[in-house]
Amino acid sequence: MGRQVAVGAGGVCDLGYHVVWCPKYRRPVLTGPVRDRCDVLVREKRAEHGWTVGALDVMPDHVRLFVQAHPKHSPSYVANQLKGFSSHVLREEFPHVRSRLPTLWSGSYVVATVGVVSADRIRRYIDTQYERPWRRERAR
Repeated sequence: MGRQVAVGAGGVCDLGYHVVWCPKYRRPVLTGPVRDRCDVLVREKRAEHGWTVGALDVMPDHVRLFVQAHPKHSPSYVANQLKGFSSHVLREEFPHVRSRLPTLWSGSYVVATVGVVSADRIRRYIDTQYERPWRRERAR
């Protein structure tokens, strides 16, 4: 997978999100053609926004996605765009989904940031910045 890096006058951003959302009541409705169509819809929305999908897994009772987005798109925006678009189309195209659930998706989702630098590495870098020889000289 190629990394999506946003480059602007003020800096460089490399943001990845692990997004998970479930059907209402965690019902296993994402099977067969519904599953396949959900996969296509997520990829269509990705293309519309220029996001990079690193991994996508549509399970019967949840969707799991690794997506890289531009920094102007917040994690909540990404999740809500995917959920809203896919719910509208899936409920329209598959009446049995609409009849089984008042709304397709649960109101909640999980988003975790994913980066090329781990939290431990950043913590170590900050904790040891004055241990570097060129920093020790300036600190004196």
